[in-house]
Amino acid sequence: MIDFHNVTAYQQHNRVLDGFSLHIGAGEKVAILGPNGAGKSTLLKLITRELYPVEREGSHLKLFGSDTVNLWALRSRLGFVSQDLQEDYTPHTQALDVVASGFFGAIGAHGHLQPDDEQLAQARALLAEVEMAGYESTMFQRLSTGQKRRLLLARALVHRPSALILDEPANGLDMGASLGMLRLLRSFCAEEHAMIITTHHIDEIIPEIERVVLLSQGRIVADGPKAEVLTSAALSQLYQTQLRISEQDGWYRCWHA
Repeated sequence: MIDFHNVTAYQQHNRVLDGFSLHIGAGEKVAILGPNGAGKSTLLKLITRELYPVEREGSHLKLFGSDTVNLWALRSRLGFVSQDLQEDYTPHTQALDVVASGFFGAIGAHGHLQPDDEQLAQARALLAEVEMAGYESTMFQRLSTGQKRRLLLARALVHRPSALILDEPANGLDMGASLGMLRLLRSFCAEEHAMIITTHHIDEIIPEIERVVLLSQGRIVADGPKAEVLTSAALSQLYQTQLRISEQDGWYRCWHA
């Protein structure tokens, strides 16, 4: 599904990834874990084509087997939720229009982009799916952070994508909203979809995640099955502090040793 090989990428004038390689297969559920500034968001922006890598011989970034992806086709296969999108969203857009805007890859409602009856029906069904059925006419700016994040999740699902990509999905949410978001992500995983989550909190890694990649300063320092990667030694090294890790029923927790 996603194939980075020897990729170099910049954010403004800063080289964030250099000689970076990563392969994620169809249907895989992967968490990319690392401290702030590790390169997690840059990695996702390369996947969603908000950012492009440096072109050079011996380097490629292929999505679904191709290095020339049509953006409209990509949006129908990858659903994306991020805090940046939430912060940029048009504040006066009504909740139903937020979801329907996903059909057009738009941020907000626009007069020349009008959903048809079938799309509106699908948007209403998705509002119900993310437990926002009573908020059709509520403006985006009047919603809580958790409600906004659920709306953007519904927006990401309008095309029923084969993969869902989430940049720190529970960041900024209170405990109840965070648990609600993670419950919705688990329901998405019940189907044979791929999922990529970036985070710096291991308690956001839902039990359905099978593989964990540890990222530090734009480089992969560990990659493998969750139980083998989420260890006290590995995370202590990653965060440069002594941590202890425990696991219960597929959920991981950490505390200062």
